[in-house]
Amino acid sequence: MPRHITPPHLMTLILLAGFSPLSLNMFMPSLANIADDLSTSYATVSWSVSGYLAITAVIQLIIGPLSDRIGRRPVLLIAVLTFGVASVGCVLAQDIETFIFFRMFQGGMTAGYTLSMAIVRDTRSEREAVGLIGYIGMSMAIAPMLGPMLGGVLDTAFGWRAIFVFYAASGFFLFALCWVDLGETKQKVALDPATPSAPATVLLREPLFWAYALCGAFSVGAFYIFLTGAPLVARANFGVSTAQLGVYIGSITIGFMLGGFIAGRFGPRYAPTTMMIAGRVVACSGLSAGLALLALGSTDPLLFFASTVFVGLGNGITMPGSNAGAMSVRPEFAGSAAGWTGALIVTGGAVLTALTGMFVTETNGAQMLLVLMLASSAAGLVLAMWAARLRRYGRRAV
Repeated sequence: MPRHITPPHLMTLILLAGFSPLSLNMFMPSLANIADDLSTSYATVSWSVSGYLAITAVIQLIIGPLSDRIGRRPVLLIAVLTFGVASVGCVLAQDIETFIFFRMFQGGMTAGYTLSMAIVRDTRSEREAVGLIGYIGMSMAIAPMLGPMLGGVLDTAFGWRAIFVFYAASGFFLFALCWVDLGETKQKVALDPATPSAPATVLLREPLFWAYALCGAFSVGAFYIFLTGAPLVARANFGVSTAQLGVYIGSITIGFMLGGFIAGRFGPRYAPTTMMIAGRVVACSGLSAGLALLALGSTDPLLFFASTVFVGLGNGITMPGSNAGAMSVRPEFAGSAAGWTGALIVTGGAVLTALTGMFVTETNGAQMLLVLMLASSAAGLVLAMWAARLRRYGRRAV
């Protein structure tokens, strides 16, 4: 490892990566209270969620290439500090316009996840990166489960602004932690004069990059489809309570954590494409079994949602390989690759969420939900196989 590379501790990367989803979902139980306090409609305050997602997609397209140009450390420090300051702005906001303005600047926290992936690739070989990303993913999966619960407790005890006080304190703590623990990990690589100056230009001409990135987007897309359609299906087809639904939705995250552990354990031993294909086969097999049970007349919600757990399990196995693979196509542009991959996942999730809302109804809900999830997972399988073929024959753009 070059002397100038000073990798952070694993816990630093886990905190940075885990706080990215926490910044999205922790305050969601408070949306109605925020609307009441700021004298606006629920639909308007919901822009703090949908607008935030859109902003994070754009930010990832900026911070990835920027970190390739000036380094991971300064970009992360600025992004995390911006998140902390913006959180203070949300605490002090007295109207919805001010609140949403600062809420959009909180989107800088997405750099925590994106650049953590790039830092792992900077400091590890491709296969080692698969294993480490698997363990990070396993750990950070706790955030989406605990975030809404913690946010609800803070809101109940102190009001919704307490959540953003927590955000601000966490942002400043992460800034201090990165200042102390995070050295620069971006290697200084002399680029070929014939190489285009824009990393995006280089990456977008690489079929192998697209195979990795789109595999990840379709894999996570099945999870977005599930989140969108599961509440309707649970109520209309199975009549489960909201408490039961919460358990069923949480089960897919448990599956992801187990998949992350498997990737962490076996990722260093196998090619990333092998792990990707294995994860896609797991997801497709579980969903196919669920469709078969429905065709046989099963009305047991436990069996139905057991089949969707395989999506989480498969994603936990697939995503470390697809992320590490995308960043390994051109390691000198690992930040750009991480940013583009993240943006594709968010954009793909938005499109698939909209399609789910269009096609999943109360009459066809259970079957259609599994069909859409299977179609997305199968597309990921095809792309994983394409990536394996490209690697085998060494086909890359020139």
